[in-house]
Amino acid sequence: MKVDLYDFTNKKVGDTEVPEEIFGAPWKPRLVKQVVLALQANRRRPWARVKTRAEVRGGGRKPWRQKGTGRARHGSIRSPLWAGGGKTHGPEESRDYSQKINKKMRRLALASVLSKKMEDGEVRVINSLTALPKTKQLAEKLRTFFGSSKSSPIASTLLVPNEENKDLFRAAANLPAVRALHPGSLNAEELLTYKHILIDQRAVPLIRRHYAIRKP
Repeated sequence: MKVDLYDFTNKKVGDTEVPEEIFGAPWKPRLVKQVVLALQANRRRPWARVKTRAEVRGGGRKPWRQKGTGRARHGSIRSPLWAGGGKTHGPEESRDYSQKINKKMRRLALASVLSKKMEDGEVRVINSLTALPKTKQLAEKLRTFFGSSKSSPIASTLLVPNEENKDLFRAAANLPAVRALHPGSLNAEELLTYKHILIDQRAVPLIRRHYAIRKP
């Protein structure tokens, strides 16, 4: 499919071809939500943890003899029945929150988000994301691109340069609302995190190669 091609000043300079199965896919919100939640769950690590009666310090001696005291029988002051004792069935640090997500589902969700944002005018294909070694230069370029003033914050933007543009990755690292990602590292969550997506024209073939959806 053909889409408009822009330069780094947001001026239309022509058109270019992009894969329709990635940039013209139907919007599937339920699939996108499932994939995004799975990506977040796979990053989640357990932080809550309590000690069992075997791990709590002390309690090795029987508090009183078994019979003859008139009191209930106890074998340790670190029993879960006692204050300061171990916890029964408490949270463990070995808990696994990860969710299985198929490669095809990840690719379909990515294509769905890219297509939706393309339809909403939030994706621009740029003829060349110029290598800008300085963060200040990149900030000025982005303000010019979006027509914002010097004092206003930079719009939330995801840059997808070609894989050889290392200077752009360094320049974007110091801007809080801007991120540069390798074409092979995209996912639905990252695409939804940023309002605008600027894709280098030379990155389109890499995106096609990485995220091609093979039909059965």
